[in-house]
Amino acid sequence: MMTAMIDYNAGNVFSVSAAFRRLGEEVVLTSDRETILSADRVVFPGVGYASAAMDEIAKRNLAEVISLVEKPFLGICLGMQLLCRSSQEGDVDMLGVVDAPVLRFDSQQCRKIPQIGWNRVYAQPDSQLFDGIGQGSWFFFDHSYYVPLLDEGTEARTEYYGFWYSSAITRGNFHGVQFHPEKSGKAGERLLANFLSLEA
Repeated sequence: MMTAMIDYNAGNVFSVSAAFRRLGEEVVLTSDRETILSADRVVFPGVGYASAAMDEIAKRNLAEVISLVEKPFLGICLGMQLLCRSSQEGDVDMLGVVDAPVLRFDSQQCRKIPQIGWNRVYAQPDSQLFDGIGQGSWFFFDHSYYVPLLDEGTEARTEYYGFWYSSAITRGNFHGVQFHPEKSGKAGERLLANFLSLEA
């Protein structure tokens, strides 16, 4: 089984790769179209700014490639946000895999922006990605922008200063998590293992 990690100069690739290696899975870092499309799994990590990330995606002609992926796909942190339609961060259009905006936390409601640290995640009961992970398990977050709760597509939710948002989203074979599973201990390890076990 081969897992491709998309290389677009905006990902925390080393820590994510190390997390998969601990599970016995080697990851190929690539921006090559055929390698990505022939992979059994695709991982899309990300840190940084949405506009800069989309510029890198455009330079590598990756938008179409990502849209064509039919195998299990996991976006992490910024990688999850880039799957959405648009972002208030730079008013940038994004990949549009999930029809949702990415919005900035309201400083009037959320006293600390960005959210950095541990928070609880509550998944949909039928989520395969969160199988075996208890409701309210702790995951590590680091972000200033969020995806709102969706009528369709919210796979898990999290509360921040009384405000609920999507901490995981899904559409078909595409999944995204706002938190960093590679920094989230046993719960994060289980989520990555669940991702590796999703049917291709």
